[in-house]
Amino acid sequence: MPTSGYKDYFKILGVERNADSDLIKRAFRKLARQYHPDVNPGDKAAESKFKEISEAYEVLSDKEKRTRYEQFGRYWSQPEASGGRSSAGSGFDVDFGNYGNFDEFITDLLGRFGSSNGVAGFSGMGSGFPAGSGSSRTPLNLDAEIKLKIGFAEAFRGTERTLSVNQERVQVRIPKGVTNGSKLRLRGKGNLQPGTGRRGDLYLILDVQPHSIWNLDKENLRATLPVSLDELVLGGTVKVMTPDGEAELAIPAGTQPGKSLRLKGKGWPFGDGRGDLFLTIEIKFPEKWSFDEQQLFTQLREVRSNDPRESWLEAARL
Repeated sequence: MPTSGYKDYFKILGVERNADSDLIKRAFRKLARQYHPDVNPGDKAAESKFKEISEAYEVLSDKEKRTRYEQFGRYWSQPEASGGRSSAGSGFDVDFGNYGNFDEFITDLLGRFGSSNGVAGFSGMGSGFPAGSGSSRTPLNLDAEIKLKIGFAEAFRGTERTLSVNQERVQVRIPKGVTNGSKLRLRGKGNLQPGTGRRGDLYLILDVQPHSIWNLDKENLRATLPVSLDELVLGGTVKVMTPDGEAELAIPAGTQPGKSLRLKGKGWPFGDGRGDLFLTIEIKFPEKWSFDEQQLFTQLREVRSNDPRESWLEAARL
């Protein structure tokens, strides 16, 4: 709080004595970024400096207090300098333990000084963590959550990411087999409670991007496999692609479209194991048949022994 010893508030903020209110506010913001306890955890000298610049801003941002300060110097807060009104109760005093994060503190601080603008200038101090209510004095939950997008292949194989958290670069290892909505905890990387050094945890909520072919079903992978008519009728072994690379799949003769064939142990990683991979058969006709193919179908029509609609016609009769 303002004391009886003279302090050059203009010098403390690094401005000239004729500085206007906007210049004083910009100077305070710059110094607040430098000395705020969030940036200097456990540094008592920085905390003391922060209180000093905040005290200077309190006086110089208030037109009446600044006028008395410039006229009476060290005695500006005495009753005689304020026309018989004591300013003892209007000094600056901060208990950082009452605030959950920087934005909550600065909202209250500028509110005390009669200013409702300029708060957004401090939003860059954090890293997108939720700001507390400016009117609350209940200790906040210091844990924070952010959503992190990762690719399907990154989730399958695992990956590492470098994140910027509260102006700190943090290396994060994402294990293989994570799924959409998985939560990873970074201990001690959440919001900092000013003045106490207490810090919450940061939770990464993983947003796994979808794949154009593969669909995740619990620990199993599913996809549709296009095949030709002759492969369905005659059967055979075909080459397929899996997340691990190429593999061979045996298609039994007479397989019906819509049937799912399994490749065991080729699915999604979980724990120490792997799920299975299911390929659902889908017949794929060419956009145009060749002359020879059409001739073969003509022969097939002549020798075909079954009517595919026989049972359907009977069941559909009313």
